Amino acid sequence: MLPVEVPLSHLAPPILLLLQLLLPPTSAFFPNIWSLLAAPGSVTHQDLTEEAVLNVTLQLFLEQPPPGRPRLRLEDYRGRTLLADDIFAAYFGSLLPSRRFRAALGEVSRANAAQDFLPASRNNPDLHFDAERLVQGRTLLVGALREILVAARAFEHTLARQRLGAALHALQDFYSHSNWVELGERQPHPHLLWPRPELQSLAQAGDPTCSDCEELSCPGNLLDLTLLTSGYFGMHPPKPPGKCSHGGHFDQSSSQPPRGGINKDSTSPSFSPHHMLHLQAVQVALLASIEALSLLRSRLGDRGFSRLLDITPASSLSFVLDTTGSMGEEINAAKIQARHIVEQRRGSPMEPISYVLVPFHDPGFGPVFTTSDPDSFWQKLNEIHALGGGDEPEMCLSALELALQHTPPLSDIFVFTDASPKDAFLTNRVESLTRERRCRVTFLVTEDPSRVQGRLRRETLSPLRFEPYEAVALASGGEVIFTKDQYIRDVADIIGENMAGGLVTLPLEPPVLTPGETCTFVVDRLLRHVTVRMHGNISGFWIKSPAGVSQGPEEGTGPLGHTRRFGQFWTVTMTDPPQTGLWEIQVAAERPPRVRVQAQSALDFLFYFGIPVEDGPHPGLYPMTQPVAGLQTQLLVEVTGLVSGQSSGDGQPRFSHVVLRRAPEGAVGGRVPLEPVGPPERGLLAASLPPTLLSVSAPFSLELVGQDGGGQGLRRTAPQPFTVAPVLLELSGPPAFLAPGSKVPLSLHIASFSGPQDLDLRMSVNPSFSLTSNLSRARLGLNESAWGQMWLEVPDSAAPDSVVTVTVTALGASPVPPTHAFLRLLVLAQSLQDRPQTPAHSADRAPPPATPPWLPSSLVTRGRAGGGLVGRAWWGTVVGVLLLLGCSAW
Repeated sequence: MLPVEVPLSHLAPPILLLLQLLLPPTSAFFPNIWSLLAAPGSVTHQDLTEEAVLNVTLQLFLEQPPPGRPRLRLEDYRGRTLLADDIFAAYFGSLLPSRRFRAALGEVSRANAAQDFLPASRNNPDLHFDAERLVQGRTLLVGALREILVAARAFEHTLARQRLGAALHALQDFYSHSNWVELGERQPHPHLLWPRPELQSLAQAGDPTCSDCEELSCPGNLLDLTLLTSGYFGMHPPKPPGKCSHGGHFDQSSSQPPRGGINKDSTSPSFSPHHMLHLQAVQVALLASIEALSLLRSRLGDRGFSRLLDITPASSLSFVLDTTGSMGEEINAAKIQARHIVEQRRGSPMEPISYVLVPFHDPGFGPVFTTSDPDSFWQKLNEIHALGGGDEPEMCLSALELALQHTPPLSDIFVFTDASPKDAFLTNRVESLTRERRCRVTFLVTEDPSRVQGRLRRETLSPLRFEPYEAVALASGGEVIFTKDQYIRDVADIIGENMAGGLVTLPLEPPVLTPGETCTFVVDRLLRHVTVRMHGNISGFWIKSPAGVSQGPEEGTGPLGHTRRFGQFWTVTMTDPPQTGLWEIQVAAERPPRVRVQAQSALDFLFYFGIPVEDGPHPGLYPMTQPVAGLQTQLLVEVTGLVSGQSSGDGQPRFSHVVLRRAPEGAVGGRVPLEPVGPPERGLLAASLPPTLLSVSAPFSLELVGQDGGGQGLRRTAPQPFTVAPVLLELSGPPAFLAPGSKVPLSLHIASFSGPQDLDLRMSVNPSFSLTSNLSRARLGLNESAWGQMWLEVPDSAAPDSVVTVTVTALGASPVPPTHAFLRLLVLAQSLQDRPQTPAHSADRAPPPATPPWLPSSLVTRGRAGGGLVGRAWWGTVVGVLLLLGCSAW
């Protein structure tokens, strides 16, 4: 329950007039797949969510002047479309990256859209305010707001953003699926975000609400314009006589008298019988979404709200430290770097948003320490000393897994150790977790992997014992750097460099450098602080600029930049501004060296995947974390850092295609053309992945290729490679939080689209609660699915406001890699207000079963995945409309 109940004041009439003046025509709302193919000109959940977030973000920026920068002016934004990159650059400066903010906004939007696709939520009327279950829907909505607050205050921001997307979806559905707008209301419901008072003027069980309508458009089918109702969708629960349907092409109940429906989801009468009220519903739903976000801002404070949506260019600082007796130099190096970062960035936009510390040795690891206070972090770090141990290996990957679970997405994690992992069996799971969290892991190892003396050892160890670190680094886009104690402090400087704002990695051609051969990279005019890093058994090198000027391995300042060497680790930082064009590198070494070129730039990109779906309750693009072998998949690229009026050259950068390479060898797997979606300043691009790619379960790197505003080459590479999963594995939980002493069902779905699969399923839960399942093995043919159920028992002793992580692994025949699914659930103490409220008139209507139904045993079904597939994919854009609302005083 929210801490304080404050009645919501209605928006004044001038505000509604201003909304009408600022809201562009429907064609100005850039479409996703729903509005393009099903109902052109419609406004989607993603549009509403992104517009609301940008309005509240701008309000925050207007009220909190940026440090050292001009104050934002309201008049600069009147009457113009809001873009995330524009307002971010206006506040923080155009050189600092908006990537984290855009990624967080995408998390919320995709979680919102997923409510229409996930099996546990798509047909649940309580989550969509369907079937007159308005009281139950309000109860879940209020509970979701409480979960968001608790998760955000516990630094579980990914979970909070997922719950925020789900909550906004339900809130927006109320105004489309109920008759609130038909009752003449043009402002949000005053009691929908609060557990009290009771909702008034609800239609009762025996009250007829709709008349029969044979046409697609049903403007006059509501019978009573004083009672609040909502439509029934599908057959669960069945529609009682006289009640309204949701209506539209996908609603089976709308063919039963009274026919027709009342939804305002779109502008198309084929899908929305009350399509003529779509814009009115959009306006009220947008105002309601802004109210909900402003309410969260008032409860979390500006700092907490900014963390919830990652409204910052800064990352977190995460250390995983080996604390055995031989690690004294490494621990001191970590302390020095942490102190330097804390002191240098305190009070600046680049001050870390959180600090994570996980120690480990043998046999123990942890506990994890998380804080947003730099002084508390420094105090905890200063308490760590190298004690005991001394033998190898150590519990490194267990500690890293713990750090990944508590580190915000798109962050860097640094591991200091001089030992190989004792828990190498966790390698694949940690790899998957780095991809799921999109975190980059850098290992600083003070041991040469070829030598065998040094630490005490119980047995002779393999020279390949560090391969798990190499595998995790590859999966995360990080690296393993071997060095010696005398160089560790200097090499640790890369921590500060990696945390510089807007650090991007430039693709090399070829990606793997062969000693004695030349590789190239492209420098564009949007790059600064270009740095070449090399490590390995290097005897010499040269770097050549586009003008033909070369620089060799001599330390100090040369004609191109400054060279430093620490043992076998070299860095060359080019003098700013670097010359644009094609640069060359050649390295002399006994074995292939590791070479990485990085630079600072606000221009970067994010990428996601989606499956076009035409059947089910709503057509749209089902978001995926990775492509699945054999399943038609769309690649969605979102370019960040495109600031209107501030691009170099004659116009905005434009991107033509992506290059897909097998990782790590670099062989080209395909060149896929990109299709821009909407105006170029949106930076939204889409492509269909080739079927040949989707038949390979292997990692691929992604390079974005185009030209800058002046027509010169422009290339970026994604920080992490992606993998094609051999099977689709989905894990879903209850729509509400977990309560101590409860036993809750979880749903498991696994499907194969690329051929027969014989799979073992393994489950784990952290903390170690009881978890049972009726599905431990699945034998699937082509296009077959298996459903199973798990039961999670939450003990009475479970800590309130804590998070439970459930992991399911599907293991097939070697060498196909395992597939992992992760589910994070929040444990809260249940209050009286959280218990389901069932009005007397609804006592005869039992809650509908989840979809698919919970079964006593696993179910295998055969059929085409995702139903109908469409040829072109469109995705919601990060765009909004300025609304001037006095919401900050809640």
